[in-house]
Amino acid sequence: MSEVDAGSFSILTVCTGNLARSPLAAQLLAARLEDLSAISVTSAGTHAHAGDPMTDQAAALSRRFGGQPDGHRATLLTENLVESADLVLTASRPHRAAAVTLAPRAARYVFTLRQFAHLVESVDIEQVRDDLAQAGTTVAERLRALVAAAAAHRGFIPPASNPADDDIDDPFQQSQSVYDRVGAQIDSAVAVIARALVALGEPTGNPHRGA
Repeated sequence: MSEVDAGSFSILTVCTGNLARSPLAAQLLAARLEDLSAISVTSAGTHAHAGDPMTDQAAALSRRFGGQPDGHRATLLTENLVESADLVLTASRPHRAAAVTLAPRAARYVFTLRQFAHLVESVDIEQVRDDLAQAGTTVAERLRALVAAAAAHRGFIPPASNPADDDIDDPFQQSQSVYDRVGAQIDSAVAVIARALVALGEPTGNPHRGA
């Protein structure tokens, strides 16, 4: 079992083949979080064939939304990858179940991408910052506190009226319109998540610069 590095915060995004949804989410997160050096973002697939590139459509979407798709190669999801992460964001509920099956103790920090975006919107970021202000916390510790706060809201925030709304469809071998819809959904969720992470990643007392 790998231990999480106390000085860094690792995000893992997950889909099926690691060809479209999870690399797109990872690349858009990385682009929005580039000023926070404590954060690393990687991706994997539950049924990935190691070394496969992103689909051309997903790579084009990544560039459109500000990501850097060059050089991506698919990685198979493993127990070690799940256990080594601080936050796991999956494309769908079955992917979340697969990650938790590999590492049951990770259930507290594994969410679907859209679910986590919904939950962090309900977290009082300033309250979390205030609670940690006197503790001399690192960026990673503050971000782990955000994940814990979001997890604590799971039972109190009304779920999506249709549970499938937490899922992002697989665009593989689908039309460009499906890719466009999926890309917009991922970008929207990533924007919400990144804002929360940046807000807590900033040094206490300086809300205008990233750490």
